[in-house]
Amino acid sequence: MSEVSELPAWAAVLTAMLLVLGSAITLIGALGLLRLGSFYERVHAPTLGTTLGTGCIVAASMICFSALGTQLAMHAILITILVTATTPVTLMVLVRAALFRDRSESVHSIPADDRP
Repeated sequence: MSEVSELPAWAAVLTAMLLVLGSAITLIGALGLLRLGSFYERVHAPTLGTTLGTGCIVAASMICFSALGTQLAMHAILITILVTATTPVTLMVLVRAALFRDRSESVHSIPADDRP
């Protein structure tokens, strides 16, 4: 932890702000998971919270380690790319599986498939 004391003030403030913002966005997404009613409503809040929250936390990590000079911290971009790419794909797979299940069980609130 001795390297953290060498962190410039501007980097420490920016890192702290991004960490708090990312944590707040992720918390709001988790609360949306608890508060919203149906599965189809619940699935969006954590997806957006995860993507935006992780982006802010990764940006804070990049700023902190780049300012310390220990490394350029460009590997964190890979984390952002993977989270940004996999989270929406997972959302679509989960929603399509739930939609298929609901249609096969003839749930009345789900519209029928109109494709030929």
